[in-house]
Amino acid sequence: MEAEERPSKKLRLSEDDHVDQLVAKETSNALDSNVELGNEENDIVIDPQSEQTGYPDPMQDDVEDQVLSTQEAHNNDPTQPAKEINLPPPDETAPLIDTTNGSSEAPPMSKSQRKKLLKKQEWESKRGERKVIRKEKVVAKRERRKAERQQETEANGGVPLPPPVKKPKAQKPVTLPVTILIDCDFDDLMRDNERISLAAQITRSYSDNKNAMFRAHLAVCSFGGELLERFDSILTHYKSWRGVRFLDCDFVSAAEKAQEWMLDPEQGGTLAGSFSSFAGGDQEAQLKHESETVYLTSEAEETLTELRPYSTYIIGGLVDKNREKGICYKRARQRGVKTAKLPIGEFMEMQSRKVLATNHVNEIMLRWLECGDWGRAFMKVIPKRKGGKLKGEAQSDGREERAEAGMQEDSDDDGGGGGVELEEDDHDAAARTTE
Repeated sequence: MEAEERPSKKLRLSEDDHVDQLVAKETSNALDSNVELGNEENDIVIDPQSEQTGYPDPMQDDVEDQVLSTQEAHNNDPTQPAKEINLPPPDETAPLIDTTNGSSEAPPMSKSQRKKLLKKQEWESKRGERKVIRKEKVVAKRERRKAERQQETEANGGVPLPPPVKKPKAQKPVTLPVTILIDCDFDDLMRDNERISLAAQITRSYSDNKNAMFRAHLAVCSFGGELLERFDSILTHYKSWRGVRFLDCDFVSAAEKAQEWMLDPEQGGTLAGSFSSFAGGDQEAQLKHESETVYLTSEAEETLTELRPYSTYIIGGLVDKNREKGICYKRARQRGVKTAKLPIGEFMEMQSRKVLATNHVNEIMLRWLECGDWGRAFMKVIPKRKGGKLKGEAQSDGREERAEAGMQEDSDDDGGGGGVELEEDDHDAAARTTE
């Protein structure tokens, strides 16, 4: 029996092994099919950004859905061509690299620029100290005068000296119907130090006009850019200036506005000083009708002989060390504005260029409004470093030098023809003066 049962048991064991093998094979096939299905339908492509956050990218999911739908449509009908897939641009799916690091960095400065910046910061930081030093100087000067006064009293035997004579009160200034206009439309042509110089010249022009006996209407046009920034940050007191107008329009529009305020019956001004000869009668009405706008420039062909009431005279507010030569003349001609130059060559002999600073031209015209003489105005204003002399004085100085040289030659040559030559030279000089 045992021999007969053993083969059957062995058979049953072999059948069970066969069944287990079939089950394992079916399970393996099922797992493979699930993996393939997952690869086709359920796989998620994770980009580097999604791996960092732990969430899939929704934009990437939309792209995969579009790809799967296209593959299914192609599998259902292989005869149809595959549909073209419209992918989004790279800048929508991938973040852009931030190269600014969250802040806008200024371009690197040169060594000289850094020195200037440090020097400016140091100057601004010591503003309060300079104010204290100025006050201390005023107090020290007052104490010094008091001590000198006491010493003089003691030297006088203890008898107090009479008080110093007070200066007579200055005459009240008079405003004349004439406008001096400073054109500052050259901000982009100047360097930082040149803008600083121009700001100082405008300040000086305002001061000269305010302290003049006969004032003009002073205006600054095209007032903007970095020049305006300097006034707003450093020269903030300009906002309280009286008798000056700051305009943002160009010189043509500013000249039209100047005509309006000069014709104002209350604030236009009176015909006094050098304009006193024009007062009265129908002559004043004719002058209002014959008013003109003149741009002063050294390149002009016409020479200015006099200032006329109800007219506007424009000064180019430019400090450029003669880099932009003739730019004021060209700009005036392009806008159809009359140009003229001051009669420096007719009254003065200069040892340097005849180009003057903005405040010098302004002061020369103010002096002329006071005395009506160009020669006197030039001598009071033109700096001595330019070596300017009136033509008559220059000729007399030349005669004196030649006379001294002739006397020296006479003493060396025991008398010769030097005296006659000097007389001829004097005659020639007198003839030239008469001409």
